[in-house]
Amino acid sequence: MFLPFFDNLRGAGVPATLREYLAFLDGMSAGLATYDIEAFYYLARAAMVKDERHIDRFDRAFAASFGGLEEIDAGDVLEAMDLPAEWLEKLAEKHLSEEERAEIEALGGFDKLMETLKERLKEQQDRHQGGNKWIGTAGTSPFGAYGYNPEGVRIGQHESRHRRAVKVWDKREFRNLDGDVELGTRNIKVALKRLRQWARDGAADELDLDGTIRATAEHGYLDVQTRPERRNAVKVLLFLDVGGSMDDHIKVVEELFSAARAEFKHLEHYYFHNCLYEGVWRDNRRRWDAQTPTREVMNTYGGDYKCIFVGDAAMSPYEIAYPGGANEHWNAEAGQVWLTRAREQWPDNLWINPVPQAHWQYTQSTQMIRQIFDDRMVPMTLEGLAQGMKMLTR
Repeated sequence: MFLPFFDNLRGAGVPATLREYLAFLDGMSAGLATYDIEAFYYLARAAMVKDERHIDRFDRAFAASFGGLEEIDAGDVLEAMDLPAEWLEKLAEKHLSEEERAEIEALGGFDKLMETLKERLKEQQDRHQGGNKWIGTAGTSPFGAYGYNPEGVRIGQHESRHRRAVKVWDKREFRNLDGDVELGTRNIKVALKRLRQWARDGAADELDLDGTIRATAEHGYLDVQTRPERRNAVKVLLFLDVGGSMDDHIKVVEELFSAARAEFKHLEHYYFHNCLYEGVWRDNRRRWDAQTPTREVMNTYGGDYKCIFVGDAAMSPYEIAYPGGANEHWNAEAGQVWLTRAREQWPDNLWINPVPQAHWQYTQSTQMIRQIFDDRMVPMTLEGLAQGMKMLTR
């Protein structure tokens, strides 16, 4: 009975295999989600989805397979549920308090609740809003959406309001985690985790369970062992383009910066405008009177740093190719000279571009930057960042 669900998953782009489908069926056979719709959702997701980028696609396939009550003729809704009464009864026991179950008993019990729903679905032909009998919205009938009744069955409502309905059909999470969408702070953290390099440093303040067991067995008495806590030891140097055309991307760059600061203990950052030249700065309010020589930055941070440039690469080609091409000051050396020096100093380097990749071909300067970076330029999407983090770990 779940083969259409499996087909919908594959059609939605979720790379679920037959082995994962069989694991899902084994879970159902073992009774892991027999009477709990929410548990059924999470069991299916855990079995079928192996990458967070595919969760939104899974949700759409799940809704197409098991949702859609608002699209079914009213008289066929209960038949379309295709759920055993035992499931619904167990679900009611889980979501209702003793007082609420007593109120349902006052109506005539759960069977009476479902029977009444069937009758009203057959009687009702038009949409109804408000009131306390017909199936509709914003009322106190036990059936419908956006209303309140502790005995209710929710139909066609996109989210819980009072969290008191017997059944919850419409559920989606991780809407913006698909691989080709632009990012928020949480999504960026997901992608940056791929760059983690774990190491143990600091004081020995974490219990070493394996070491304790081994030492206890060797010495014949309890011998507690500790070890330094594991930390993310990767070092990141971030160069952020500011001003001009980058004003259109302030929000997403701020999210990237926020996520990077939260994810990496060793993070250094500097700002530049359009292209890297002889000076960079940390405070945009003092970009002219508190610059740091780029050569000094190169001498300060060793080659073990991962160097990431963030910018739209949109500028005059002269700013990259010629001395004096910068639009705000006289640069004695061309921008491409400084970019090449930076790549030589930090071999693990990357350029992240917030402009959609489909537009890169229309900007000559973008093509020049891509060439300087040996095509190590990625878009600021989850898929792009995942690709970029993989480049930095090779």
